[in-house]
Amino acid sequence: MTDIIKLTAAETAAKIASGELTAVEVTEAHLARIEAVDEKVHAFLYVDREGALAQARAVDAKRERGEKLGPLAGVPLALKDIFTTEGIPTTVGSKILEGWIPPYDATLTKRLKAADVVILGKTNMDEFAMGSSTENSAYGPTGNPWDLTKIPGGSGGGSSAALASFQAPLAIGTDTGGSIRQPAAVTGTVGVKPTYGAVSRYGMVAFSSSLDQGGPCARTVLDAALLHEVIAGHDPLDSTSIDAPVPPVVEAARNGSVAGMRVGVVKQFRGEGYQAGVIQRFDESVELLKELGAEIVELDCPSFDLALSAYYLIAPSECSSNLARFDGLRYGRRTGDDGTRSAEDVTSLTREAGFGPEVKRRIMLGTYALSSGYYDAYYGSAQKVRTLITRDFEKAFEQVDVIVSPTTPTTAFAIGERADDPMAMYLADLCTIPTNLAGNAAMSLPCGLAPEDNLPVGLQIIAPALKDDRLYKVGAAVEAAFVERWGHPLIEEAPSL
Repeated sequence: MTDIIKLTAAETAAKIASGELTAVEVTEAHLARIEAVDEKVHAFLYVDREGALAQARAVDAKRERGEKLGPLAGVPLALKDIFTTEGIPTTVGSKILEGWIPPYDATLTKRLKAADVVILGKTNMDEFAMGSSTENSAYGPTGNPWDLTKIPGGSGGGSSAALASFQAPLAIGTDTGGSIRQPAAVTGTVGVKPTYGAVSRYGMVAFSSSLDQGGPCARTVLDAALLHEVIAGHDPLDSTSIDAPVPPVVEAARNGSVAGMRVGVVKQFRGEGYQAGVIQRFDESVELLKELGAEIVELDCPSFDLALSAYYLIAPSECSSNLARFDGLRYGRRTGDDGTRSAEDVTSLTREAGFGPEVKRRIMLGTYALSSGYYDAYYGSAQKVRTLITRDFEKAFEQVDVIVSPTTPTTAFAIGERADDPMAMYLADLCTIPTNLAGNAAMSLPCGLAPEDNLPVGLQIIAPALKDDRLYKVGAAVEAAFVERWGHPLIEEAPSL
């Protein structure tokens, strides 16, 4: 079992296709791993044992019939519990949807099934994707497999922890302000936020519609690329979906190189609040890029200093609108409906019982920012800042092919450390938020361990919209160089559970 769960997704798929392993054997190995360690980690909210084994048997039957298998056929995956899944629960980490069984699959879920990817179950997350630590889940926090007293990032900490604890070789996350990349950074895994609109949001429970983006999570750059290719592409059911070809991400991951590329380093992505070990590993990564043949260009993007403020007006405003649909009348939880209360009272009681503190905080922030007399001063001004950030990116990409930065200012912090300090929590997304505001593509990949605490550090790579392949080209080159010199930090050094 140990040998199977340590395989990459690409290796697993190849062994299934050749008959060296069966999809059922692979699925059973990962289900056994979940049973053995997830009581400690709490990466999963729901494990679909029977459904996963049925999918695996279908893959084995296809191979026996001589049918051609896709590049990820039979490979297990952990799915963030924000995508609807027909017949099994979708809670979004909230009590307000506890027990809700969707009657349909999200487009992303359909594409995974069509590619014969085996969905093991649904992963834990900050409620409605609002958080940077997975402590805001209504079902309890997830631990970081490197140190179970530390956070695994958020909002997609369940997906990142499932990868880092070898409970799944692939996972899906969503990224509104860094919720794929920040968890990847603090768990030593790979996470990609595709270009906004590149992956369908149909069936993905909305938090902030102009920022939300689903994407691939994995333990290697190639595995992330293979998953990216499966889930991306135009969807007529999503009005924000881009009708454009998927960039050649797998080809880029197989042929990684930075020779002759111009790589930008933004001066706003360092300074006060950045951990010394994070900056040390980032500076080493920049030197490595030089050695690999890249030209390093210093960039000044002054509007990036305003990104956090703009984000925490735009995202709550959109969340206050999106979450209005959870009224206790149509689906999900219903509280206080005893025949004596009005619909308005039932809605109020349901929201009071069903929404957690962080969700309530953001709804109130957003409702205030959108209220009469304040709309232009707050939401309108934030959108103007968003335009300035987009323009700074446009100017930067006239000078460089990609931008690099630390993914997060610090390594994983202790569970509970920032629970009573929302501003400290929000600062975890300092480096990731500008990309969401502009709609660009970005990746986080491991770049070593911080010397002061021996916890993973992430390198962020940012590319222009629709140039997602550049992430994989650079990421694969950096990953190969790191592995050649120091070994893969996750596989070699992650503590055993």
